[in-house]
This record gives sequence, structure tokens and C-alpha cells, in this order.
Amino acid sequence: MSVNNKRSKSLVASMLLMLAAFIWGTAFVAQSKGLEQIGNFTFLAFRSYLAVVVLTPVSLFIYKNNKKKIGDGAHGENKTFFSKRLFIGGLLCGASVCLASLVQQYGIILSGVGKSGFLTTLYILMVPLIGLIFRKKVKPILWVCIVIATVGMYFLCVTQAGGINIGDVLLILCAFLFAVQIMFVDHFVATLDGVRLSLVQFAVSAVISTVGMFAFEEVDPVAIGDAWFSIFYAGVLSSGVAFTLQVVAQKNLNPTVASLLMSLESVFAALAGAFFGERLSRNEIFGCVLVFIAIILAQLPVEDFFKAMFRKKR
Repeated sequence: MSVNNKRSKSLVASMLLMLAAFIWGTAFVAQSKGLEQIGNFTFLAFRSYLAVVVLTPVSLFIYKNNKKKIGDGAHGENKTFFSKRLFIGGLLCGASVCLASLVQQYGIILSGVGKSGFLTTLYILMVPLIGLIFRKKVKPILWVCIVIATVGMYFLCVTQAGGINIGDVLLILCAFLFAVQIMFVDHFVATLDGVRLSLVQFAVSAVISTVGMFAFEEVDPVAIGDAWFSIFYAGVLSSGVAFTLQVVAQKNLNPTVASLLMSLESVFAALAGAFFGERLSRNEIFGCVLVFIAIILAQLPVEDFFKAMFRKKR
């Protein structure tokens, strides 16, 4: 693959992840409203099932269209619609995203929206640290971007001081689980179809959350009906579309860069709030600017520029 072709694919992948972050950010209000009417397990179960309903015909359509190409040197895992590796990948991705989502919701209740936005996006620090364990190199400029983005997220999300409580601990655990999910996706999407991986991921999430729904919550059909719009928005856009964009885009991106792009979720959430009349403070605006600077720096060939300058001086 040529350098220009690789950069072109990376740019498209970055745009897809920015779109995913935008959907997650704007979906926050819908999710909050839905959770006021039904339990966490119930909400997650129904949004996961809806994502499966949306992704099943899409994945079948893509599989049938690519069937002619499969015999011409395609990966063995893609020769059939379902495989053992797809099951394992979907199981690991689905379990981690399901647990992360559940822990996040409980953390929001105990710690509030502001703190939760910052603590959840700590996955931008955890992804490269986990990657180091598996010998994934992180460019020095990305570490700089991570620090800038983390400081930006603090200014954007933490609006009042306070000690650490159980909700904060849950949100840090949530950030770790999202980091694990990002690394699982990075590992499996190299040899698996992204849409099918996302389909199995949400099928697993649906099964786990359904067990929790019947075990710990009262299933109220009337309340579920009242929350239909929130479930629809979260199931179709946040789960079915945005998480699938994440899986597909990560095929052409470094997981650390992907985590930085996904952290834009909180920025878009703040901007969406401003659109609906919630005024941004100076600290929040400063935080947004820092996060955007970090994202832009991560996309620019800064190291190549300095290497070229160093060669010229020599």
C-alpha cells in the first residue's frame, strides 16, 4: 500500500470516528431521559436488541455482495458468515462494552455528569498503556496529545471540586473497560468483517443485559413504551451506527489515535448542550479548544516534519 493511499484511508477512518463521537455526544440527552424511565439493564438490553435488528440485514447484504471475492485470497475467517474467531471476538468485545456501559450509568448516578465525562475519557490514557503490554509502539507526539487532551477534558468536564467517591471508582473502571474494548476491536478487526463483529458484539451485550434485567429489575412494558424514543436513538444511532463506525474505522487507525478521536464525544456533548441553551463557561471553552488541538496534532505528520528539518540541517 502506498503512503498516500494509507494516509487517505486513515483520513476517512478519522472522519468516521469523529462522526461516531458526534453521535455519542448528542445521544447523551436521549440516554439520560431513557434511564429516568427504565432500569439500566432494561435500557441496555433493548438498545442492544435494536442494534442487532439493524445490523443483521446490513451484514447479510455486505456478506452476499462480497461472496464472489471471498474465494480469491480472502482471509479464511471470512469464507463463512459466522466463524469461531468471530464468536470469540464478538464475545470479548460484547462483554467489555456491555459491562463498561452498565458501570458508566451507575457512575453517572453517583458522581454526576461533569465528573463522569472526564473520568470515562481516561481511556485515552489507558489504551496506550495497555498497548505497551502487547508491545504496541506509541509515537512521542501521541503522548503529548494524550496529555493535552486529558487536561482539556478536565477543564471541560470537572466543574466543581470534590473528593473521590464510589461513583468515581466505577467511572475509572468504566474507562478501563472501554480501553479493553478498543484493544479487543483493534486485535480482531484486522482479520474479521467489522459489521459482523459489531453485530455479534451487540448480540452478546443483549444476552448479558437481558439476564440482568430479569434478575435485578422489574420489567414494565408501559415504562418501556414511554422510553421508546430514547431506546430507538440509542439503539439505532449510538449502538447500531456509531459503534459499528468505530469497529470499521479502527481497521485503518492506531488504537491510541482512535481513542483520542473518540474522546471528542464529551466535546460534542458540551456543544450540543450549548446549542440547546446551556451556556459554556470559559473553562469549558478552553477545554474544548485543548481537545481539538490534541486531535489535530495527532493527525498531522509532525514527527516527519521535524525529521525532515533535522536532515536538512545535517
